[in-house]
Amino acid sequence: MDTTAPPVTARVSAGTGVIELDRPSALNALDLTMIELITEALESWRGDPAVRSVVIRSASPKAFCAGGDIRAMRDAGLRGDDAAVLGYFSAEYALNALIAGYPKPYTALIDGYAMGGGLGVSVHGSARVVTERAVLAMPETAIGFFPDIGASHFLPRLPGAVGWYLGLTGVRIGGAAAVECGLATHYVPAADLPALEAALLAGGAPAPTLDRFAAAAPRSGLAGHRAAVERCFTAADLGALRDRLAAEDTDRAWADETLAALAAASPMSLALTFDLLRDGAGSGLEECLARELALARRVAHAPDFHEGVRAALIDKDRAPVWSPYPLPAM
Repeated sequence: MDTTAPPVTARVSAGTGVIELDRPSALNALDLTMIELITEALESWRGDPAVRSVVIRSASPKAFCAGGDIRAMRDAGLRGDDAAVLGYFSAEYALNALIAGYPKPYTALIDGYAMGGGLGVSVHGSARVVTERAVLAMPETAIGFFPDIGASHFLPRLPGAVGWYLGLTGVRIGGAAAVECGLATHYVPAADLPALEAALLAGGAPAPTLDRFAAAAPRSGLAGHRAAVERCFTAADLGALRDRLAAEDTDRAWADETLAALAAASPMSLALTFDLLRDGAGSGLEECLARELALARRVAHAPDFHEGVRAALIDKDRAPVWSPYPLPAM
């Protein structure tokens, strides 16, 4: 008999549907099974009057969800298995759309890492709670991919070009900065998170319950760079962006760090990301997800993606050698 614990559990507590991510060895990175289990739970509760709201949480304080199963997608791309690539990304992006259009309050409790696919199962919901231990990022350009899971829709809508900064550089931000820029809706100290969870799982209405536990977020590190972000990341193209960073004299140390981050990223990924964010700024979520799906099918077969994942997650040498070859056609 298989006694392996499932990576996702779903239950109902006093009218609240609870989805718990429990794949700690992978920091809750979403594999296809997890995506299917979350989708199944949400679909079963959508029309159930006994379920009034949904909470998604992690069983581990280290990570809410550190991303998607990019190792599996790299393996599929290397063997030319487009069916596996298409199946995974189609299921993941359909889940993102399901959450965005969900008819009931959907609250994500983010305590620890929330990156890539972890934002896909949180940002599209109605409420995103973060603590001082939360770390949010879209780090895809560093692994030869691009910000997906609907990021081409939500990133360009963040204030003051912050979304362009996050998407192109992959910089990590804390909970306070996430509230400041709109990726999160409520800041709750980690010490108060168990009491908030208990109140929600006891059937408390999400909006007033969240307001009761929310605290004022402290000033974030991002706040001091917002003016420079807007000056530089509103450039018309990547060349002009680098020129503005090179000329930035008010926030010089930040500009140097940002130039270094761009220099370390895949040139292919940067170009794709810039175009995606520009196009996504005028597109609806469904259109953005469709565009991302078409692109993901191609990028999964690209040398830069294979090399980026190798350097970050397999050999862990953090020294990718980016390819001059163009993106494969499909």
